[in-house]
Amino acid sequence: MNTNSVQFFNTNPVDVPGGAVEIILAAWQISNSENIGKIIRLAHNVGASQALFIQGDENHRLSKIKKTAGFSFDQQNWSFCSEEEFLSNYLPYYDIAALETCDGATNIFTTQLPKKILLLAGSESHGIPEHILDKINHKVVIPMPGGCKSMNVSNALSVAAFEWLRQTNYSL
Repeated sequence: MNTNSVQFFNTNPVDVPGGAVEIILAAWQISNSENIGKIIRLAHNVGASQALFIQGDENHRLSKIKKTAGFSFDQQNWSFCSEEEFLSNYLPYYDIAALETCDGATNIFTTQLPKKILLLAGSESHGIPEHILDKINHKVVIPMPGGCKSMNVSNALSVAAFEWLRQTNYSL
């Protein structure tokens, strides 16, 4: 049995839906450089147009990000921006879904996600600030029936991104 993923996907291409389908993966003030690298790699996996990191004054080691992102570091469009840049350049122009455990959040598996979406996850320890959540129309949560009610930010974005892919009718 051949388990080479490059060869597998070369012989079993993924059907990409036509039309206005786009995803941007974004994360709010991520403190762990490895999580940034994982999100860059995830964005590359799902065909995201961008991976965006809304940061304050955090200092990240690019070598650690690059090590985790692998070759996606140079292949995927990704960038850091300030809160002000996010509010002026993204919030007014994108259909944003906040991935957050908050009042008004709906189950991601039963909520119809927009075909053009910016998926926003919160920081590892503080989530998305309330003043930002107040400006976002879509709030979704991943149901967690087990004993642990939290998930690593890169894992949560993975679940959400692949649920979006499922809903937009990608197929193998």
